[in-house]
Amino acid sequence: MADKKVVFIAFAIEDVHQRDLLKGQSLHPRKPFEFIDMSVKQAYDSEWKTRVRTRIRRSDGVIVLVSKNSAASSGQKWEIQCAKEEGKPILGIRAYATDLSTILGISTVAWSDANISGFIDSL
Repeated sequence: MADKKVVFIAFAIEDVHQRDLLKGQSLHPRKPFEFIDMSVKQAYDSEWKTRVRTRIRRSDGVIVLVSKNSAASSGQKWEIQCAKEEGKPILGIRAYATDLSTILGISTVAWSDANISGFIDSL
């Protein structure tokens, strides 16, 4: 059996329900993978940033849930910047089918099993 892939999820806290749906896809019986995230409701202090960087370093790639909430999410912006600094592959997924928001420098595709599994398989 192949090694389990670890994928970090960067998302705005307002999109926590979409994060939960995405994490549910890890139960699919294909190749093993695990989603992790560092969602918090309190301020983003240096200890949180250190833990996030450690988790991102240990991840094989990062999925960014892109929505209208992303623009105001300082935590998500920091996670994306950290992933870029660590050289991790990043895939943007539209959190909602009708929300065509973008994040500069992030290639964003529709939420589909083919897009998500294709990214994970490429890691």
